[in-house]
Amino acid sequence: MAISFREYPWYLQALIFFALALVIFGAGEYVPMSPVATMRETLDNSHKTDSDLNRQVSELQVYERRNAEFKVEMAALQKQLETLKTIVPEEKDADEFIRMLQQAAAASGVQIRSLTSLAVVPKDYHYDLPFDITVDGPYFSIEDFFQRLSALSRIINVGDLTFNGVSDAKSSAFPLRPGTTITGKLTVTTFFGSPPPAPPGKR
Repeated sequence: MAISFREYPWYLQALIFFALALVIFGAGEYVPMSPVATMRETLDNSHKTDSDLNRQVSELQVYERRNAEFKVEMAALQKQLETLKTIVPEEKDADEFIRMLQQAAAASGVQIRSLTSLAVVPKDYHYDLPFDITVDGPYFSIEDFFQRLSALSRIINVGDLTFNGVSDAKSSAFPLRPGTTITGKLTVTTFFGSPPPAPPGKR
């Protein structure tokens, strides 16, 4: 005689229900194309995508920090470049340089009697712009003039100095001012970066 399921002891019924639940759960977890398996696969793909995105964000954050550092470095280099352009300008700006010489001489009480522009001398990375000048004035004024030249924004080299006392300059074509003790000639050279324009007709 067949025994009804309800006639089984309660613990046996509970064990049967538990076994059925395990079977259903296992079927949902591991049977291909089941909703649970599909959802698990979707969730795994989402975790993988999220991990990839987090990795990409981390890499981009490194570039973002580097970009900020590069901007700071570029600003510092730009400032240095502007300073260098003041010291060694791209153009020769001869007129401005002559004005600087005249102002330094006037502030020192030195008289520039003559100023002759010499030929531009090309170098490897710059050009020399020399001038021959004749000056006179008191000894300490000449000394102050050289000090002011060294403090100008452009780099200046002074060479070929030849100085004489007033007693050796009686035949000077220029009347000497009271207090003048020495007269002399020297070559003042400054520098610039760009080549001078080619003469017309030459390529």
